[in-house]
Amino acid sequence: MKIETFLIRRCDNNDLEDILEIINDGAQAYKGVIPPYYWKEPYMSGEDLRNELDEGIVLWGYEEKGKLVAVMGIQDKQDVTLIRHAYVLTSRQNLGIGGKLLHHLMGITKKPVLIATWRNADWAIQFYERHGFRMVSDEDGYRLQKKYWSTPEEKINASVVLADEKWFNLNK
Repeated sequence: MKIETFLIRRCDNNDLEDILEIINDGAQAYKGVIPPYYWKEPYMSGEDLRNELDEGIVLWGYEEKGKLVAVMGIQDKQDVTLIRHAYVLTSRQNLGIGGKLLHHLMGITKKPVLIATWRNADWAIQFYERHGFRMVSDEDGYRLQKKYWSTPEEKINASVVLADEKWFNLNK
């Protein structure tokens, strides 16, 4: 019998280097998929990461054998919770790690949950849909991104928003 050993934990300042490695490795999937003016190398810099954390994003990590292999952020915004920066090392993708992290984060909030992702990132949209999220209308997506994210107009138009069942039940 194989025993799975992993730990889901809140990340801290000691993890910043590993977090950047995971984000920039996992983000390679977006190269050539997202609008070219949003692609850069590295995808996220240390300064960008610190700015995101200063905005209130709390990153959680999935650790295997003492090594961080995935991260996912959660951010409280008014009456909702946002899932932000969900990345798994390329070598550890498609093993259920992202789902375990998402399930953990869903368990620590009582608020409706929203996620924005790139419109052309079919795999990301399908991942969230497999975990019970549904896409909101383009009109709602636009309004929600304006309200909860500080996103430029071009990025809003290149993105979609998905919501959990709590959000849909409150917005019938």
